[in-house]
Amino acid sequence: MGALSITGIKPGSTSLKLTAGKITKTVPITVLSRNLLSYGPAEGNGLTATVNTDGSLHVTGTATGQWRGLSWTFPCPVQGTVKLSGTSIAGLSFNIKCLDAKGQQLGDQMNLGNSVMAIPAGTVSLFLNIISSEATPTAKDGDLRIQLESGTTAHDWMRPDNTSLRGGVMN
Repeated sequence: MGALSITGIKPGSTSLKLTAGKITKTVPITVLSRNLLSYGPAEGNGLTATVNTDGSLHVTGTATGQWRGLSWTFPCPVQGTVKLSGTSIAGLSFNIKCLDAKGQQLGDQMNLGNSVMAIPAGTVSLFLNIISSEATPTAKDGDLRIQLESGTTAHDWMRPDNTSLRGGVMN
């Protein structure tokens, strides 16, 4: 028996037709984004996030206070070590928290200062938030390209598979 190795070039779905003698099998193949995040439109605490055509987030508005902003919670798609990277907007910061089945935080939050972390055992969901880091928030209008990926190396930013998850507010 021989081995077959397939490398996906870009996210999407296709199929692979395999034939051995008179037997033919069609195998569906889905290539997922390396970006494990899920997010989408959100509004609250003075900020609005919309999704650009390339999948990045466009954030506008003035946060109602320091450490206030927008958030998204979604199922944790991976275990092991992950790397958080991205572009930022002056005065806004982003971080990810690992949550257990009761919604309680496990371990430290991930941010650009400690961007490589192991997902703690018991993590069932991730909490992404974008918050104002300014004592007196100022108006924002810019794009964020945030990426969470398996491993310890940051790669070029890639659109997440899910950019339609409705967000909420971070108080």
